[in-house]
Amino acid sequence: MKIGIVGQGYVGLPLAMAFCESGIEVIGFDVDASKTSALNNGISHVEDISNEVLKKSIASGNYKATSDPKDLSTITVAIIAVPTPLDADRNPDLKYLISASEILGENLQAQTLIINESTSYPGTLRNLIAETVAKASSKDLTHHFAISPERVDPGNKKWSIRTTPRIYAGLTVESTKLTRDVYALICDDLIEVSSPEVAEAAKLFENTFRQVNIALVNELALIMRAMDVSVNEVIDAASSKPYGFMKFLPSIGVGGHCIPVDPTYLAYAAKNAGVEPRFIELANSVNLQMPTKIIQRIKSENGGSLAGKKILVCGVAYKSNISDTRESPSEILIANLRKEGAKVSWYDPLVASWNGENSTLPEEKNFEITIVAVLHDAMSKKVISESSDYVFDCTGKIETENKL
Repeated sequence: MKIGIVGQGYVGLPLAMAFCESGIEVIGFDVDASKTSALNNGISHVEDISNEVLKKSIASGNYKATSDPKDLSTITVAIIAVPTPLDADRNPDLKYLISASEILGENLQAQTLIINESTSYPGTLRNLIAETVAKASSKDLTHHFAISPERVDPGNKKWSIRTTPRIYAGLTVESTKLTRDVYALICDDLIEVSSPEVAEAAKLFENTFRQVNIALVNELALIMRAMDVSVNEVIDAASSKPYGFMKFLPSIGVGGHCIPVDPTYLAYAAKNAGVEPRFIELANSVNLQMPTKIIQRIKSENGGSLAGKKILVCGVAYKSNISDTRESPSEILIANLRKEGAKVSWYDPLVASWNGENSTLPEEKNFEITIVAVLHDAMSKKVISESSDYVFDCTGKIETENKL
């Protein structure tokens, strides 16, 4: 078995290392030549994969990164692990998935098992990937197609590729069996579902569930604030119920590649099916508006204007203890603060540079307002608390009167 993984990001690289550790030869393909060059030199860009783990896979001869699609010609299994983002109008953007399918169609030389791990709406494997691969191929090949949606949670030390249950399904009985054989090498718990559409929908629903509940608790935070009641105490009290309740905490919003994006893919599919996704769109709206709601409150508690005020935003990654800034709500927060005329700096010890700017230490300048958007373990709560006279905490982890 020789596996080619298209996309060497937060999903593709850990997946490649998992197969390498099981003794499987892996070709890690990525269109970014600077990324593949760094990988071949043992330099990982993903926090969950250390340079030592990467170098071990290279030294064993099991791993090679490449930007040359011809290197995929000898693989027997292809796994697609590319981004499926939103476009400028927040609609599904499948250009990377289409490109990956075309690359495979053009370069595969023999019948291959093609598995999609990238998240998309139901019908993508059957109607987009399989058809695109076939159209791009100049050979009369009948490939096997399957899906096993990624369930990667960057920074999570408890749930790994091996311990996280994995769902899968193929377009045929044979492709389903072949897919199980592949993932049995790296996963302990395999769950077969009846069709690729079930697997695709399940992945979208997992993150839509989280999006809706995060929006609900964020709305609760706004309501409790208006009533002068501690939302955290309310949540702790509700959490004492041993059944029928799941604890979610208020925040600045949602970020990363999954929770802000996947529900929109489900909403898109719903509309195409003639169903209005009211809950999903309302949850999206509530979470996207949280930075604005926070600014309104900070503004009201600081003389009604933020113009000219020096503000420090702590945390521009989308969640704690990782450097991933994709869909970070801090970006909306900072942009809107600057529209108010504020002089905004940001601090994140895990993100050296971002949007052409560099991180600023909390003790470097005399700030008037500090906003804690995300708190990493590498941040000092004491230093942040002393960085200004007014500290607003979106995380519930800083000792301050000003919090969600």
